[in-house]
Amino acid sequence: MKILHIVGARPNFPKLAPVYRAGVAAGVSQVIVHTGQHYDEVMSDSFFESLGLPKPDENLAVGSASHAVQTARIMERVEPVLERHRPDWMLVYGDVNSTMAAAIVAAKLGLRTAHVEAGLRSDDRTMPEEINRLVTDRLADLLLTPSRDADARLRAEGEPDSEIVFVGNVMIDTLYYTLARLGLHAGPGGTWANDGSVVVTLHRPSNVDEPTRFASIMAALGTIAETRTVTFPAHPRTRTRMAEFGIDAGRVQMTDPVPYETMLGLVTRSYAVITDSGGLQEETTALGIPCLTVRANTERPVTITEGTNRLVPDPAALVGALAAIKRATGVRRPEGWDGQAGVRVIAALQARPT
Repeated sequence: MKILHIVGARPNFPKLAPVYRAGVAAGVSQVIVHTGQHYDEVMSDSFFESLGLPKPDENLAVGSASHAVQTARIMERVEPVLERHRPDWMLVYGDVNSTMAAAIVAAKLGLRTAHVEAGLRSDDRTMPEEINRLVTDRLADLLLTPSRDADARLRAEGEPDSEIVFVGNVMIDTLYYTLARLGLHAGPGGTWANDGSVVVTLHRPSNVDEPTRFASIMAALGTIAETRTVTFPAHPRTRTRMAEFGIDAGRVQMTDPVPYETMLGLVTRSYAVITDSGGLQEETTALGIPCLTVRANTERPVTITEGTNRLVPDPAALVGALAAIKRATGVRRPEGWDGQAGVRVIAALQARPT
């Protein structure tokens, strides 16, 4: 069996890693195609080595652009790659533009596509990622889901049971893999000792591109920083917006983006996380660390119903929401968040030969 993996942005690689490692163990032929949707200087050789990955076999170097232009570039450049390799399965991950663009091209070439993290929905079509999820799931031949609510959502949308396979959460595979590699361990009951700090990540346009809303968020973080250490690893674009809008960070400790391992160290020591990231909603749930998500919705509802996540759509409510947090004494993890999702992905593909 030959598998071709499509990845386009830094968050895709931790999702790819456990699947790739499981494929190696199973003796599967694999090709990694990086579309270059996002250029990231942190993605050095050590980044791939830390995840147990080789450097990508192909890099399409599409670069940043509008959604339409970027999608068109990916489709144009990925087509000859797919024609040349003709894999038994093309795997796409998550909800970036590369995921949707490659799924469209593969469908027109008659190649089978499997979507890892299928069935996640925010029901907010103002989010480009939601459009990518919907289109990819309609075209994919195999829908590999991270949670049972995703199975139910796909069935409600008319997808046949024969195309839906629950595999669990591949991001949690990488979380456990990295914790073990770094020698980080929770205490009794699976709880982490915390230093009272708060870790922040924000990147969605709805938060950082709206001057009034962004200012309100930073004002709340500034209030929190009066009594707690607040660390905010920020993308340069976010820092640029702060300068454009005249937003003062106050006592919030702004830093450059940090490697995954460094971020994991910050999170495991923290009292709570404030974010708009889907991945951090999942990781904090697996770690049992409180998470406040600055959004009106989430495509990962299991992190609320079975985890530690809480939606806080109004930035003015962040201070009160943080004060109301009660740290749990044990960790309850959703089904399939056991570190074996990558193995189940490969098994699902092998169960469907050409």
